[in-house]
Amino acid sequence: MAKIKPSKGAPYARIMGVGGYRPTRVVPNDVILEKIDSSDEWIRSRSGIATRHWASDEETVSLMSVEAAGKAIADAGITPQQIDGVIVATVSHFKQTPAVATEIADRIGAVKPAAFDVSAGCAGFGYALTLAKSMVVEGSATHVLVIGVERLSDLTDLEDRATAFLFGDGAGAVIVGPATEPMIGPTVWGSEGDKSETITQTAPWTDYRAGGSAPAKFPAITQEGQAVFRWAVFEMAKVAQQALEAAGITPDDLDVFIPHQANMRIIDSMVKTLKLPEHVTVARDVETTGNTSAASIPLAMERLLATGQAKSGDTALVIGFGAGLVYAATVVTLP
Repeated sequence: MAKIKPSKGAPYARIMGVGGYRPTRVVPNDVILEKIDSSDEWIRSRSGIATRHWASDEETVSLMSVEAAGKAIADAGITPQQIDGVIVATVSHFKQTPAVATEIADRIGAVKPAAFDVSAGCAGFGYALTLAKSMVVEGSATHVLVIGVERLSDLTDLEDRATAFLFGDGAGAVIVGPATEPMIGPTVWGSEGDKSETITQTAPWTDYRAGGSAPAKFPAITQEGQAVFRWAVFEMAKVAQQALEAAGITPDDLDVFIPHQANMRIIDSMVKTLKLPEHVTVARDVETTGNTSAASIPLAMERLLATGQAKSGDTALVIGFGAGLVYAATVVTLP
């Protein structure tokens, strides 16, 4: 039997650069209230959201991704030609095939990189980051572009009082490359498929086949708010703690906490449950960006670094969780 030559990758991986893109249009709660019976005070108290960004027709998933990628590439100090892997986490690219990652790779000028999409809801960025780390360490890639991008305004029912105010659009990107010391910790991830109906799409695309009995409304995201809240607060705090333990650190060692920007109440409850020290900077980008699913963590990371609330070299706990129900948490060193 022939012996297979072992892979030779980097000993470790790190996040080298980060970039973000938020659509030009800023949508305040007043616009949401045109379609639902509610109030600005109620929306803020329930979610912490004051505004969100909605993409124009021109601000496609691909365009937003290319813009975010360009910033991440520049921040990492590399060229597009050095990228040999592109992973895009999204649930709102409506072309079934090919993967939008291939189009993005071509548009940024990468040369024949591995390119594929990941569908893992609001945990998509964490899944993609883990895959990128594995590619770098395994040796199948040296620099991997990871993008979380969503146009959730396309999947929002503006007449659904429970979800109309939640979702926004945008793209966040990071470059994952080689490191000489651990800078992306072990990932704690998983799924609870028995709860898959808790967050779901109202109708499958197959209902829209010619001759079918298509629903009156275009499919939208729907969720059982209270069930999601309880799961996120209690179960995801446990996962976050497991990620800290897997990385060999405690809450006192943290500088930054970047949870999925689902809801301010969930974020605040997780901070309390984890007993994070006051010195830990907590990302609360949801207030002005809304819930952007797979894009929320890299967008929040980019804003913290851009505003000086976090700095290069800080130790950050990141955790994403959502439809599936799926989750992924890890500890990273900020670029």
